[in-house]
Amino acid sequence: MSQPLPHLPKPEFALIRIEAPPEVPVQVAVDLGETGVPSKLIGYEYRPLSELVLLEGIGERGLVAFAASGLFGRIGVDVATGHVVYLPMLESAVAGHVNSDLGAFNRCVAAVIARFPFYADSDEETKYEVAKELRALIAGADGTALERDGFWEMFCADVEMGDYSDGDVASSSGP
Repeated sequence: MSQPLPHLPKPEFALIRIEAPPEVPVQVAVDLGETGVPSKLIGYEYRPLSELVLLEGIGERGLVAFAASGLFGRIGVDVATGHVVYLPMLESAVAGHVNSDLGAFNRCVAAVIARFPFYADSDEETKYEVAKELRALIAGADGTALERDGFWEMFCADVEMGDYSDGDVASSSGP
């Protein structure tokens, strides 16, 4: 039986450092340590891991996961390219594009958090306008971020559908 996800606090942008085990390639561990990763996003799309994880067999040289996404996904750095990518499930063989690099990912997360709350009502036009504004903010932070069916495009589509209404996020903010 599936358990509900725990309540999340209202977001505030901050960078954290995550411990790297010895199997993580040195350059990726250094980059992640120097740059940091966001401590949170909005909802359950992004939750940092307590330790970096090397996932071999994805891409040319593997993926270093630094966050969970949804119930089964991972977000990480492609070791060969330095791109931030999304793996929908641990069993997935192909990762989707998120951002051109970790700095761009951090800028996108900061822009999205700064724009929150998104909307107080569920008016269709308001949801469309907020999603359009978020797409512009994200594209301004990283011109590669809005790939079709990519992480950020799907996030904006969810906002447009009303999945991030202020009441929903506030009620999932915990005590």
